[in-house]
Amino acid sequence: MSALDELYKEIASCQRCPLYETALKAVPGEGPQDARILFLGEAPGWHENQQGRPFVGAAGKFLDELLSIAGLRRQDVYITNVVKHWPPGNRDPQPSEVAACDIWFQRQLEIITPMVIVTLGRYSLNKFFPGESISRIHGAARRRDNTIYVNMYHPAAGLHQQSLRRVIEEDFRKLPAFLAEAEKAAKPEDKPQQLSMF
Repeated sequence: MSALDELYKEIASCQRCPLYETALKAVPGEGPQDARILFLGEAPGWHENQQGRPFVGAAGKFLDELLSIAGLRRQDVYITNVVKHWPPGNRDPQPSEVAACDIWFQRQLEIITPMVIVTLGRYSLNKFFPGESISRIHGAARRRDNTIYVNMYHPAAGLHQQSLRRVIEEDFRKLPAFLAEAEKAAKPEDKPQQLSMF
């Protein structure tokens, strides 16, 4: 059994916050253990709660389109959320729930060690850059501890607000360059170039 499978078993039996009481299934995340890029959403929705998989509803279909725009395939990236159980009624996750789930995300990071982390929405943005505004820094990259962070609007925002759809698509078109930069920086013989920072 892989390290991720072991972790998924632990998440499935997690009772660190009350969300498990109303959720049908835990939604730990999915993707290869050696994924170079990790996408971090906010919380499972109704469809995710039914299937135990992240991003399988309407926002997930849009995410698949966005991955294609970036030249990526879903099976090659890792996708997870800040919290691993569905907040009832699709409400926003509470700070205590986000804090309770952090142990699982930190374990995922230790196992996967992605080169690029893409935050999708304000809750995932806040995990790494508290106080920042997604409207100000979307589509921009920042390097921290040998990882490149790229901050994006959540795909659901593009479904609810058509004016954001093109913005999100343009931001995703930047991902191949950021990933190439991360791979170049990972090679000690290559001197990394300066990123377009915010």
